[in-house]
Amino acid sequence: MMPQLEQWMHELVAFMRVNQYWAAPIVFLIAFAECVAILSWLVPATVFFTAFGAIAGASGLNLVPLSLAAALGAASGFWISYWAGLVLGPRVGDHWPLRNNPALLQRGHNFFEKWGVLGVAIGHFFGPIRAVVALVAGIVKMPFWPFQIANFAASFAWGFGLIYGAGRFSEYMLRFAGK
Repeated sequence: MMPQLEQWMHELVAFMRVNQYWAAPIVFLIAFAECVAILSWLVPATVFFTAFGAIAGASGLNLVPLSLAAALGAASGFWISYWAGLVLGPRVGDHWPLRNNPALLQRGHNFFEKWGVLGVAIGHFFGPIRAVVALVAGIVKMPFWPFQIANFAASFAWGFGLIYGAGRFSEYMLRFAGK
């Protein structure tokens, strides 16, 4: 599986080098899907972005717009999940896939109750919780601005940490290996 994933990422980076106008929208959409409740279970973007950032950095792609696209995609996905929690409220647990996995929603509630607004920020970095923490924030009607401040701060740390951090590390390792 890993050699196939690596090959696919190399092909994606090659495509993005030739078609750089597609790079940021692709990264935005992957980050968005990773941070929307339900979709996040289908899109393993954290692993993807770490590997993608390393390959993109080694390939000389500009990491800043890619990191910015990841951050904005993540923040938008969390925002949509928060909104869904506001609109659906506790009834969200009556819908697939949460009705089949009520423990996940309960873990999200427990996490949110323990950490509050800080839980929104922390939730960006933990895959199993990422899927529901923004949803729970909406369900419990967390105030809009504290949610968005935590959301955007964590999204930028997540996006830049994964793509820019992995890319710069990869660039550094290439220079170090060349000496």
